[in-house]
Formats: sequence, C-alpha cells, structure tokens
Amino acid sequence: MNARKWGFLALLTASLTVFSGIASLSAQAADAPAIQAKEGWYKSLVDFDFVRQNVDIPPKKGVVLIDSRPAARQYDPGHIPGAVNIPDTQFDKQTDKLPADKATLLIFYCGGVDCMLSHNSAFKAEKLGFTNIKVYAAGMPEWKEKGGPVSVSAAYIKKLIDEKAVYALIDARPKRVSDKGMIPTSINISDTEFDKHIDKLPADKATQLIYYCGGLECVLSDKSAEKARKLGYTNVVTYPEGYPEWEKIHGAAPVAAAPGGGGASQPTSAALVPGKEKGSVTTESFEKVWKENPGAILLVDVRDAKEFAAGTIKGAISLPINELEKKADTLPTDKPVVFMCSTGARSGEAYDTVKLLRDEVKAYFLDANIKFNGDGTYSIAQKK
Repeated sequence: MNARKWGFLALLTASLTVFSGIASLSAQAADAPAIQAKEGWYKSLVDFDFVRQNVDIPPKKGVVLIDSRPAARQYDPGHIPGAVNIPDTQFDKQTDKLPADKATLLIFYCGGVDCMLSHNSAFKAEKLGFTNIKVYAAGMPEWKEKGGPVSVSAAYIKKLIDEKAVYALIDARPKRVSDKGMIPTSINISDTEFDKHIDKLPADKATQLIYYCGGLECVLSDKSAEKARKLGYTNVVTYPEGYPEWEKIHGAAPVAAAPGGGGASQPTSAALVPGKEKGSVTTESFEKVWKENPGAILLVDVRDAKEFAAGTIKGAISLPINELEKKADTLPTDKPVVFMCSTGARSGEAYDTVKLLRDEVKAYFLDANIKFNGDGTYSIAQKK
C-alpha cells in the first residue's frame, strides 16, 4: 500500500475517533439532569415537565403536591395549584395533612435550588414510611419563569380585602349560584358568559385578577383565568379551593332571597322529589330512581369532555354546558332530563338555559357535590 493510501486511512481513523468522542459527550450531556444534585439534597429529583403532568384541577388522584415554604410570606401569595402547605419548620406538627396511603406520590418543592426546605421535608416523609417521594428542586422560581399557573390562598385574599388593595376578585360560577353568596368584593362573570362581560374587567391589564369558583372539583375558574391571559392580562391567579373553603372559614355572606322561592311546589316526574333550589331534585330520590329504573330519566353530564372521559356516572350522556344552546333541541320531552356536574353550578345553569330555550323539556338538576370514579362509581352529597 502506498504512502498516499496510508495517509488517507490514518486521517479517516482520526476523524472517526473524534466523531465518536463528540457523540459520546453529547449522549452524556443528554442523559445528565438539568440540575446537578447538591450535598444534602434528596436523592430523587423531578423537573418542570414532570410536575406539570401531575398538576391539575381537579387534583390528580394518587398525587399530593407539598409546598414546604412558610405560609404568610411565600405560600399564601403564590403557589402551585392544588399544593398543600406544610412548612418544613412545622412538618412534625402538620403530618395530618399527609395522605394515609404511604405509596402516594409526594412531590415536595420550595424556593428554588438554594432552598433546602423541600429536601428536608422529603427526608422526614421518608422516615415516616412514605415510599414514593420526589423533590422539584427548581421549585417556585422556575415554575413561574416557565409560565406555570399560580394560585393564592384564602388568607391572601382576606389580606387584600382588609388592606383595600387594588385587585379584581372574580367569581366564575353561574349567576344563579353566586347570587347565594360570594366572597366580599367579588364580581360575578360566569365562565360560560365570559365573552359577554369583558367590559367588567379592569382596563389596566397589569391588575391582579383572582378567579375562583366552586372548589377543587370545579374547573370554571381555571378556564376563565386562561381566557383572561389570552386577552393580555399579565397577573392572573386562581383560588382553587374557592367559595366552599371561604364559606367554611369565614361563613356565608348574607344574600337576598331568590325571586320565586325554592322548588318545593314544582311537580316532578319518575318519583323525583323537588330539592331546596328551584328546578333541583334531592339526591335520595335521584339515586332511588337511577337504581330502580334508570331508563325512566335521561342523565346528562354537562362537564367538559375531558372531565367526562376521566369518570362519570355509568349510563350518563355527555353534553358540555358550552354546547348546550346548540344542542338543546336534541333533548327529549317524553321523560325527565336531569343535569349533573361536580358541584351543582354548571348543572343549575344547564337547567336555566334549557327552561329558557325549551320550556317543554322536563328539566331538573342535581344541586350536589359529586365525586366521579373512572369505573363509573361515584359518591354524592346533597348541598345544604
């Protein structure tokens, strides 16, 4: 073999060696975690994408997100939606906030890579026997930087009210529900009528908007918050626990009696018994009919399609509230139509809508808190 060929082979071999080295370094870089663990950190770390997949309203089953920061100065004015607050300094006193099932996924976070609170709490949870623990080390700073949704607490709202601060507190529930009681200083902009009442929002798009609705099972505040962000509002947060928690802490706000009174005088069909609210039926009578003769009524789930797919009452049909006006003419008139949702808010609005558009429909609704399971089972509690 001549010198020219030997030279070519040597050059080729060297090039392949360099390429292989670069590829190896690239693979190592790809496998390396975005944040390198520091001394004293908990061993199992997760990133923004992992947390985002496990954050939802209603909260994802089998997951508990824990904010290890102090309450008043950090958790109250801004935390990841659905997170419970167990300050690391109070961990031993607040273990009752942890789930009974030790296999539950616990995700701890705090104030970023220089904050040790979440790691400290993770070690404490491990000592208690929890077996599926993660730490989101980048914590709240990265969450906000990457555009993750932010929630506030009841204590923060009370502070704003007491200090007469500048903010807009918005009840995203239907008017028929908010008329029974709202958090003081609230305005009502029903999510289903959001576009009709944009004029109620503040002109200054830097004003903090705080949306709430009927609790952790209610998605209306999240939906309205997203619509406000699309309009250009830059400081939009939610209070996911909503009016149920506020009422529990501070009591119900006094409201005027609803015109027309309750629904006790209204006749119903298929052995359905009128409930306290006009158009509602008692959960007891509904469950009796549904168990003994489900074909006697049409049960309509007016939640979003995503919620319906995650779990509903077996035998119910899906008709999201936002599609009801267009599809009201598909509802039968030969048997009762019972609307349901998670809290009674959207189902009540569905009743009002159908009675306005097609009074001949024998429409009713469940004014109840309902928790749906993926297998078609459910638990239901009548509103008091």
